[in-house]
Amino acid sequence: MTKLSVNINKIATIRNARGGNTPDLLRMAQDAERFGAQGITVHPRPDERHIRYQDVYDLKPLVKTEFNIEGNPKVQKFIDLVMDVKPEQVTLVPDGDNQITSDHGWDTITHKDYLVDIIAGFKAAGIRTSIFVDADLHMIEGAKATGTDRIELYTEEYARLYNTQKETVIKPFSEAARLATSLGLGVNAGHDLSLENLAYFKQHVENLLEVSIGHALISDALYYGLENTIQLYLRQLK
Repeated sequence: MTKLSVNINKIATIRNARGGNTPDLLRMAQDAERFGAQGITVHPRPDERHIRYQDVYDLKPLVKTEFNIEGNPKVQKFIDLVMDVKPEQVTLVPDGDNQITSDHGWDTITHKDYLVDIIAGFKAAGIRTSIFVDADLHMIEGAKATGTDRIELYTEEYARLYNTQKETVIKPFSEAARLATSLGLGVNAGHDLSLENLAYFKQHVENLLEVSIGHALISDALYYGLENTIQLYLRQLK
């Protein structure tokens, strides 16, 4: 079964636009779980433009499913946060400071030594590790050498080309997942997955353990409501 982890960054973005506590991020996370989400994902960035570091501490005792914290481990404050909170999973993303959103995976060959060290620290603390990678077989092989438990396939290219080239664009993701599984790596996926393209991805990517979805899901919730939207996404994963 593929789990749905709801990324609640966009809820924090709306809240921060006006200050105060509307919408209530903590309640929204609890409601997402109550409505069927099997995980909650947050991605704090150094400028705290959406999720704040304090939000992560506040969420920790409330999240009853799986808590996944994404971020750039080259930021010491991020490492400290993860080690304090000890989520079920940390997903390492090579973000630049000025990126609007994540736009590439790790070069697991160039950064192997760094990733080996940082992953060893998280795993020693009992935190499952996942690293954000492109659907490139060399990067998957490199990921295995880092000691990570899982990879998260960066799916922007799949989503961008889905309407015009879905049979072609899905192939590297299918191959990447197949290789990862053969190497003993768990497979997650995320970035621009939506109601439109999720079922096809699930059907063609073997052993998909988890998808993390935020922007599209929260946008759909504006039309369909959060509870109904989560159920619609879960249906795509069956």
